[in-house]
Amino acid sequence: MTPKTKTAQQWNLASVPLQDAYTDFYLSRQAMNCTPATLAFYRYTAGAFLKWAELQSVTDPQEITARHVRAYLAQLISQGRKDTTVHDHARAVRTLLRFWHAEGYMQPVTFDMPRLEKKRLPVLSSGELYQIVKACNVRDKAIVLFMVDSGLRRQEVINLNWSDVDIQTGLVRVKQGKGKKDRSAVIGAVTRRALLAYRRYHDGKGRNWLHRATGSGGLIVKPPEENAPLFQTRTGSRFTGNGLMMFFRRLSKRTGIQVTAHALRRTFVILSLRAGMNPLYLQHLGGWTSLDMVDHYAQLEDIDLMQEHAKYSPVDNLR
Repeated sequence: MTPKTKTAQQWNLASVPLQDAYTDFYLSRQAMNCTPATLAFYRYTAGAFLKWAELQSVTDPQEITARHVRAYLAQLISQGRKDTTVHDHARAVRTLLRFWHAEGYMQPVTFDMPRLEKKRLPVLSSGELYQIVKACNVRDKAIVLFMVDSGLRRQEVINLNWSDVDIQTGLVRVKQGKGKKDRSAVIGAVTRRALLAYRRYHDGKGRNWLHRATGSGGLIVKPPEENAPLFQTRTGSRFTGNGLMMFFRRLSKRTGIQVTAHALRRTFVILSLRAGMNPLYLQHLGGWTSLDMVDHYAQLEDIDLMQEHAKYSPVDNLR
């Protein structure tokens, strides 16, 4: 049992008004058909705030003020929580309080959202990507190339089956992606060849393929069934979120280059834009609802700034 699970089980509020109001909020999220991950997010963030509020002798939603929220967020900061974690908690509390106000549980409460530090997000250069691929075995190469070429999120890749990928055309059917939305992604010829190479050394259940891919023999066996997971662990099971994270950690240690699912997704954006892809198409391929998220992921690197300035320098281009 994880610490988060243990904590969640302890959030049985003693105050009936608070408990009923929180239950109403949680049921409203279920009625909105929120994903299990979203529901867990609210249990962990909003639930922690309510437990803290009870320790401050708050027994009813209408007793909560902006002062309580500020004090709670300040405590998280004093505990050394990351700015993104504090922001997540603030976002959940804001959603909770807005719901309670709309439902008549309390008067409106407003507070300033904590600031997020402006950080340059990690992205792989073409050279780094080449080094990573060179250090991969058959399966690992297929995973890395697939994620960079498709731009899919970690969980979206985990959920894929072989039947979701059209090797002939490169079309990838993403079912119930983020926000439970279906969409399409595309992979190119190089990635499709990497998938075929991975499938050739697969016994249909994921067993022993690593030995055949890197060792002797290279025996071609029965390909995996169409409803089998696209990428499998050494035991033939579907990757979990933590399992794929551990995979990237091992790859990072092996190559000396930090590799994460988010870094690969950002690399997809940067390299696509450098190649001239229309941002509108990029938005749809990445599964974003607006171009704002494309802009968020596409933080320009120094090399991009230097190259563009070389083209359009107001002084160098004086005639």
